[in-house]
Amino acid sequence: MRKVMMLGFATLLSAADLSQAIESPDATAILKKDALPAAKAYVMPEGCISNDPAAIARGKYIFHNLNGKDAKENPPEGLSRTLPDGKEKQMGNCVACHNIEGAVGYGNIGPDLTNYKELYVNSGVRNAQFVYQKIADPRIDNAKTHMTVNLTNGLMNEREVCDLSSYIMAVKK
Repeated sequence: MRKVMMLGFATLLSAADLSQAIESPDATAILKKDALPAAKAYVMPEGCISNDPAAIARGKYIFHNLNGKDAKENPPEGLSRTLPDGKEKQMGNCVACHNIEGAVGYGNIGPDLTNYKELYVNSGVRNAQFVYQKIADPRIDNAKTHMTVNLTNGLMNEREVCDLSSYIMAVKK
């Protein structure tokens, strides 16, 4: 009896035309709007990497915080929680994927950036231009990366990429 009832229910469903009951929007426009622009190579601006404590503090803030209103503390001078249009500024939140000195709740998806300058730059394996490019648009050397595309898509401006690069390259105490 149970098989007969289930078979009858399945037959009833297959006979009904439900095509009008299911919303099927054309997602083409949404996909085009959300598509990233083409990968772009950048040349690091002169003087980008700085030992200036203010630049390093801004970079640290970007690295460790996500959204302006939900950030753990107020941004340092020169950074704002909002964009010029009044919308909330999304910070880097690099710590979600990377470890670095002093990280709290760091991620383990991306490479560990602890002692980055000493291990990679001073050894000649990487340079400041590499760090800048990796933050600006990491797709140049890895088209399938999951890292955010910060400068090409406007998540960060040039100064913020420089500040973040300065923080990563700085010696932390």
